[in-house]
Amino acid sequence: MSRRQVGSTRRFVDTGSFPFAGSLHSKSRSSPLLSIGLILVGAVLLICLAYGGSGIFGGNKNAVTKVEGDFLCTSEVQRAIPLLKKAYGDSMRKVLHVGPDSCSVVSKLLQEEETEAWGVEPYDIEDADASCKSLVRKGLVRVADIKFPLPYRPKSFSLVVVSDALDYLSPKYLNKTLPDLARVSTDGIVVFTGFPGRQRAKVAELSKFGRPAKMRSSSWWIRFFLQMSLEENESAGKKFEQAASKKSYEPNCQIFHLKSYH
Repeated sequence: MSRRQVGSTRRFVDTGSFPFAGSLHSKSRSSPLLSIGLILVGAVLLICLAYGGSGIFGGNKNAVTKVEGDFLCTSEVQRAIPLLKKAYGDSMRKVLHVGPDSCSVVSKLLQEEETEAWGVEPYDIEDADASCKSLVRKGLVRVADIKFPLPYRPKSFSLVVVSDALDYLSPKYLNKTLPDLARVSTDGIVVFTGFPGRQRAKVAELSKFGRPAKMRSSSWWIRFFLQMSLEENESAGKKFEQAASKKSYEPNCQIFHLKSYH
């Protein structure tokens, strides 16, 4: 994301057209206090211009805000990894993460003992850092459109974790993507989705997914899972809740534990 150019503002100051510059020059010899006062007034005016939302700096403050990589539920996955280990035990042997910023999740999972991890990144990662590109070169992370079948054989992974991805799919594509997640898993699927009303789609996300996120209620998701013949994994869900209680963990996202197809 390009930062807003501020060179013109610097030229505005350097050319001598700074407010009160003439007054300062003419009065400085006769009244030092007046000069100091005028400098303070000028500084206050610049601050107001910078933060007031209008004028030289304020018209497009959001344009310089970093939004890429700020994915709430993907961050939540990283927080929840110790709890997932408690809930799924041996099922954390081979884990696939599906969602944006998958490199960070895969890197975190690879730090766990006896855990292999792979990722599917639905974004273009041309601007990714060197460590992420290394994971891509090794084949541990792939860039793929999740609207289409994943490039893996059936039951390739023990557990599939998905975050910040299903919220952007319409039911038309969810009908295909969710069963495909079940297809490549053996022991379960963990779905992290946003709470309705708590998050808003960011500009970078809109440009890449092509539509705003739709934060759905838990009752909507439960009905949809039933339509897809995906059963709740009650055992894993209870273990996760018990581990969360001991750690005083409160999720910022909805978390659903589902069984794989058999």
